[in-house]
Amino acid sequence: MFPFRTILHPTDFSEHSAEALRLAAAVAVGHDADLILLHVVPPPLLAYSEGSMVSDPKDMCEALRLKLEQVAVVRPDNRVQRRVVEGDPVTEILRVSDESRADLIVMGPSSKGGQGRLLLGSVADQVLRRTTCPVLIVRAPVPAAGPDVPRRAEKVVELCPP
Repeated sequence: MFPFRTILHPTDFSEHSAEALRLAAAVAVGHDADLILLHVVPPPLLAYSEGSMVSDPKDMCEALRLKLEQVAVVRPDNRVQRRVVEGDPVTEILRVSDESRADLIVMGPSSKGGQGRLLLGSVADQVLRRTTCPVLIVRAPVPAAGPDVPRRAEKVVELCPP
């Protein structure tokens, strides 16, 4: 079996990212792997007009760091790293993946939608095409589990024991 030692979860704080995180955390626990949560802040577009104020990028990054710290991760240990970086999302996801030697990237689709997607592709599409490690894209929410219905994330852990 392919061992996962480090799992990277890029997040845009969307519902799909939350579902992808639940799956990433379950796989990390099942494989006794480290989990890296990453949020990439695109560089600010500077547009000045009369009467407009441009927020300080440092303040925005700090607010996003706090938001990332508040993301709940179900882990019995403390092997979760949280990183906020500024730059192009695809470039930074690939850079962090390479630097951390990630064995798996688990992310939501994060599509730009419409014509932008046709011209540029979604972040997930570009990461999938350019990375050297496996990518798991979680497109649909994991259904809520009743008492007799196992969750998909739990099934993954059962199918992929450490």
